[in-house]
Amino acid sequence: MRAISVFAACAALAIAGPVLTLSPAQAQTNQNDSRTIWEKIKGSWNQTKGAVKEQWGKLTDDDLLEIEGRRDQLVGKLQTRYGITREQAEAQVSTWERKRVREM
Repeated sequence: MRAISVFAACAALAIAGPVLTLSPAQAQTNQNDSRTIWEKIKGSWNQTKGAVKEQWGKLTDDDLLEIEGRRDQLVGKLQTRYGITREQAEAQVSTWERKRVREM
C-alpha cells in the first residue's frame, strides 16, 4: 500500500512539474522590471490604449481614461468587466506585459 502512495505522489509531482521559487533578489528584479515596463506604458498611454482595447474588448473608453496606464487599475477593471478573480486578472496582465516588452 505504501508503494502505491509513493508512486502516486511521484506521479503528481511529475505532472505538476517543478516548483519555481525566486530568490529575494530575483523577485526584486522582476518587480523592478514590471515597474519599468509600466512607466513606459504610462508614458505612452494614448498609444497603448488601442492595444489594451484590442486585448480586452469589454473595457470601455471611460475605463481606459480611468486606468491612465496604472497596472493596478487595469487589473481591477478586468476583474469587474470579465467577472474573474484578481489572480486571473494578474495572470492576464502579466502575459500581456511580456508580449508588450517584446514589441517595445
